[in-house]
Amino acid sequence: MPTPLQQLGEHGQSVWLDYISRELVSSGELQRLIRDDNVTGMTSNPTIFQKAIAEGSDYDPQIRELIASGVDDPMDVFLALAITDIQHAADILRPVHDRTGGADGFVSLEVVPQLAHDTKSTIEMVEAFWKRVDRPNLMIKIPATEEGLPAIRQSLAAGYNINITLIFALAMHDKVIEQYISALEQRHASGTSLGVHSVASFFVSRVDTAVDKIVDQKLAADPGDANLEALHGKAAIANAVLAYELFEQRFGDARFGRLREAGAYVQRPLWASTSAKNPNYRDVVYAEALIGPDTVDTMPPQTIEAFRDHGIVAGDTVRADYAGAHRVMAQLAEAGIDMDQVTQDLLDAGVKSFSDSFDELIRGIAEKLDGMRSGYGRRQHFDLGASTATVTEAIGGAAAHDVAARTWARDPNLWKPGDAAHAEVIRNRLGWLDVIDRMRETMPRLLALDAAVRSAGWRNVVLLGMGGSSLCPEVLRSSFGSAAGQPTLHVLDTTDPVAIATLTRSIDPRTCGFIVSSKSGKTLETLSHLAHFWEVTRAAVSDPGQHFVAVTDPGTALAETAQERGFRSVFENPADIGGRYSALSFFGLVPAAVAGIDVDLLLQRAADMRGQCKPGVPGDLNTGLSLGTTLGLMHAAGRDKVTILAPPRIAAFSLWAEQLIAESTGKEGKGIIPIGAEPIGDASVYGDDRLFVALEIGGDADFDRAVGGLRAAGQRVVSLSLNDLYDLGGEFFRWEFATAVAGAALQIDPFDEPNVQESKDNTNAVLQRYETQGSLPDEAADAVDGEISVFGGTADSVAAAVHAHLDSAQPRDYVALMAYVTPDATAEAALQQLRTTIRDSLRVATTLGFGPRFLHSTGQLHKGGPNTGVFVQITSDDREDVAIPGRPFTFSVLKHAQAAGDLLSLRAHGRRVIRVHVAGDLSAALRRLTEIVLPAPARP
Repeated sequence: MPTPLQQLGEHGQSVWLDYISRELVSSGELQRLIRDDNVTGMTSNPTIFQKAIAEGSDYDPQIRELIASGVDDPMDVFLALAITDIQHAADILRPVHDRTGGADGFVSLEVVPQLAHDTKSTIEMVEAFWKRVDRPNLMIKIPATEEGLPAIRQSLAAGYNINITLIFALAMHDKVIEQYISALEQRHASGTSLGVHSVASFFVSRVDTAVDKIVDQKLAADPGDANLEALHGKAAIANAVLAYELFEQRFGDARFGRLREAGAYVQRPLWASTSAKNPNYRDVVYAEALIGPDTVDTMPPQTIEAFRDHGIVAGDTVRADYAGAHRVMAQLAEAGIDMDQVTQDLLDAGVKSFSDSFDELIRGIAEKLDGMRSGYGRRQHFDLGASTATVTEAIGGAAAHDVAARTWARDPNLWKPGDAAHAEVIRNRLGWLDVIDRMRETMPRLLALDAAVRSAGWRNVVLLGMGGSSLCPEVLRSSFGSAAGQPTLHVLDTTDPVAIATLTRSIDPRTCGFIVSSKSGKTLETLSHLAHFWEVTRAAVSDPGQHFVAVTDPGTALAETAQERGFRSVFENPADIGGRYSALSFFGLVPAAVAGIDVDLLLQRAADMRGQCKPGVPGDLNTGLSLGTTLGLMHAAGRDKVTILAPPRIAAFSLWAEQLIAESTGKEGKGIIPIGAEPIGDASVYGDDRLFVALEIGGDADFDRAVGGLRAAGQRVVSLSLNDLYDLGGEFFRWEFATAVAGAALQIDPFDEPNVQESKDNTNAVLQRYETQGSLPDEAADAVDGEISVFGGTADSVAAAVHAHLDSAQPRDYVALMAYVTPDATAEAALQQLRTTIRDSLRVATTLGFGPRFLHSTGQLHKGGPNTGVFVQITSDDREDVAIPGRPFTFSVLKHAQAAGDLLSLRAHGRRVIRVHVAGDLSAALRRLTEIVLPAPARP
């Protein structure tokens, strides 16, 4: 005697399994269901995959294989896993498909639910799924939204089998049928096959859940209404019965009859959500009430088991009482229950539910990837106190508004809506998004350079560059050092003659190489460095060009010079990457390779982090989106001093991030103020304008204790955990993405630098004056105390002038020390002491930059950002000088011209600025300045 499940087939109804898992398709269980329970198809959805993939371990072996093959995006991992399951299931069901002449044996895979309202992307995903799965018995699920309708029609017309899901309303069912018939007519008119198949998934039990809730609410107001009470559990079946009536009408008329005669199949109603949600209802009530020819019932495993055990097949129940179904719908209307609203709400909730499940799925995959990636730490923790809920909501909002997706889509309107001028700049500055893959392709060349350098016997390599060309190499140099057998890497990003002379004396040009890095190929400082070291090298060797490597954009003057002089190598960087976003390009990787750093591993960590910034990653797990949104929101809340904390061995990273944030956001009178390399103080010295971001890497108890103290005091702290130094590759990408996101929050263009040129122009004007008059501009000091002079102060003594200037700093202002002095360890220690004294006394944030390095870093912020800076320029006499071959000025003149040009620019912008010049002992003068600040009582 046939089982109840087998009897359903005798009435023309197919039983499909609403479930999928790796175990199901690999254990033989699916074959058993086909053989014993008359299962002839399968459906899947995001909720099913979420439970199957994210919550178990069956998929872990394939995930590990994907990681090993370089698949780093959780979305890509999901698709690989899901498509593998769908292909296996389709192969198992293929005999059913063949036996039924292609009418059954289908497996359904749903498009990403986030595309429910995106027609174009849905169509593209359908095509991609069809090609990747490559099985004739695949059905692709498209939600029945208004935006989904044209995608349904176009996909069917293209010959793809489509399962239209989330149908609740009769009106939408009619529209879905129309899309199917119209698509068939289009194919018939073009002479193509009508062998396409489709099902219309009509959801059942959820209707009762929604209507019963409304009935209960009405009964609470009128407990004695028997007519209301009788409506419990009636709406869902009546709604589905009328859907079947509509099916018979539409596919029984003359219009479809012509298509049927030409070989078309009907679009079968598929009853979805047929497990009873109300425990008071019979568990197979919906399955028993909706039996009929040309239908499908997709049942979860528990409903299949229940129907096998005690289901009753009482004929074609679905068409037994159309009149009764109409009466129920009329009674619902009389009771004031708006079924149009109910079904619309159910559709909206269904899309959201599947979207939420998909987010959970991606989150689960991301967490699995995190645990499986050897040596990769992308953990982050937000201690934001009272701001937590607001930030969490903002991150969710950024995800909902597709900020990550629009970044990856290179949509300039994310930053500057409707601004055509900025649009072109933005589109040409987003190459950093995919530079990792481009750099991986160049690995053989980078490895060849490393081998050639070692073969040539280089003991030292000096990188000549400024800003984005030098700060990443400095991070790598100070963090990694140089590997055994590799040359020692030096970074020169100053025009200070003492520093240049000291470095020149420390190297032997016969065993030294130089990396000349300039995006534009015309950076004045870098070309001056090149002129100096070219002459030094040419005097020592016969083939100086073989000691030089250039990194620049294609077609620059530097590239031409390198070719003319026979440089060992010229690395032309992708032109669509701005300097401050170039860490993971040749500007960072060429010096890394020469220093013996494992560039491939560095790029792998960057790729891992890139995967966590993709659109498919839920907001709170999207590392770049969440950090960038937090930066933007905290800026809006007044915590615009982003203080980047790092233990000593990666301390230089804070200076790289400082440049990235300052130059990207400091414009149009706005800006996040990055605070790099500021020593950690007691929590009491900080105001309420700080957001701390701590990069933590194991083994520094003092650092961890200090950061813990800030948390305990209620400061806002974001913690980013690194497993090892190679995680810096990931941090470069995380911060680049986060800065772009923060720029969107501020509605500025994070890829231009409108004020940088001002100081350059002023410097050129000062140099032209020097060339014609033989001297730099001079001005009378406003106050003099021994070897210390103050220019621009409002008092007649140095102490009074300094105090008056610093006292102008208000809460939420910051003090910037700009030191055009020799950047050695002694000066840095003294300047750090001065800055911490200012911070502790005034309770304001402080920055410290050596000139002219900072002109390529925070200089843009100083002029284009908010007028909240109190600037102290420090200059000093140089105890020695170095000529610049081919130039009418020396490095000392150049440095002082840059200081003068910057001062002019700051004054032109109405900034609060003084210049302090030291004529003698710099260390003594800095101690004196610190003593001047110390008597000021600390502000409460």
